[in-house]
Amino acid sequence: MARPSRGRPLLARNILSGHGASCSCMRSPRTIRKCGPASRRFAKGSRRSDGRKTTTFKSSITIPIVFSVVNDPLGQGFVASLARPGGNITGFTFVEFTMVGKWLEMLKEIAPSLRRVALIFNPQTAPYYPIYLHEFGAVPATLAAELVAAPVRDEAEVEAAVAALAREPAGGLIAAPDPFINTRRGLIMALAKRYRLPVIYGFRHYVTEGALMSYGPDTADIVRRSASYVDRILKGEKPADLPVQAPTKFELVINLKTAKALDLTVPSALLAQADEVIE
Repeated sequence: MARPSRGRPLLARNILSGHGASCSCMRSPRTIRKCGPASRRFAKGSRRSDGRKTTTFKSSITIPIVFSVVNDPLGQGFVASLARPGGNITGFTFVEFTMVGKWLEMLKEIAPSLRRVALIFNPQTAPYYPIYLHEFGAVPATLAAELVAAPVRDEAEVEAAVAALAREPAGGLIAAPDPFINTRRGLIMALAKRYRLPVIYGFRHYVTEGALMSYGPDTADIVRRSASYVDRILKGEKPADLPVQAPTKFELVINLKTAKALDLTVPSALLAQADEVIE
């Protein structure tokens, strides 16, 4: 975990002490700080007209809540709008859906022969997946690669999707940052090794465990920034007036050992962009 700076308010430093990417609540009874998906205890589900499942917090909950590393707070019903959240909830998002194009671009840099790339995700644990699909249309045609969706709901479907992709030459994979994919990362990495597929992930720790590369928001930075909102709320500001904020710091991590095992040469320009290189 990154060490908190000396200039950070004492309250924020106390909140950050011992906190990584896991969920936690402040010990103060006045504010709840939450990471990740909404708790079932506080939330209830419904479906929008477009079929997407949303989650809304019960109106009886009045304790201010600051979320961090939440993917789609508007679509999941946490807030009324990103600029003016309303109610008692605000916080910091994790996913930038435009990253789909960046993931594809980086895969093409490290494996220029790629012609077909699949985005693998679980629509049940990633209710915001239609936004991913919408971003497919924004991917530059100059990348000369077909981007397809690979929805999966269990391990058997993961194996089938990766095997199907591997049957055609010049395939690659984007592993979406959703809870299901996170808990099956070992399986996906094993399949990528078996079929010799280049895969890009959203989390740094995948790469430290042997994955090829990752590009995504710095989760530690998001958690640190969320502490500032807790501090402001405890000093009298209202969550309804604090806009939901997007990630501002991203990190690229590359595993050269894995690249070598896949017979891939990492371009010097891509290495120069990397925040961390594992050899």
